[in-house]
Amino acid sequence: VQLQASGGGLVQPGGSLTLSCVVSGRMFSSGSMAWFRQRPGEEREFVAGDLWTGGNTAYADSVKGRFAITNDNAKNTVYLRMNGLLPEDTAVYYCAITAFSLTTMTPDLFRYWGQGTQVTVSS
Repeated sequence: VQLQASGGGLVQPGGSLTLSCVVSGRMFSSGSMAWFRQRPGEEREFVAGDLWTGGNTAYADSVKGRFAITNDNAKNTVYLRMNGLLPEDTAVYYCAITAFSLTTMTPDLFRYWGQGTQVTVSS
């Protein structure tokens, strides 16, 4: 299983980006998906997650109301729509997938990871 993340870049404060994560090597019809991020010198932190089939969406308090996680089953792709970006959102963003249906999402519970995509919010 391989995850290919893309969509990062440089954006001004208040701007928007959509990250994509294409999953190859296996079709997922269940399990969990998530996005994490990591700033230099800090630990990887949870950003957003859900069941692959939906119904258990969760967001970090810092991104609630601004970010949205979705997926396209037919394309085996996970998305993270980010609106109202702030300088503190600057980080490397990672997508993650597991075959298990999780109620809490921590990095150690995810088996498959994308390579990360850099998001920089700056004027």
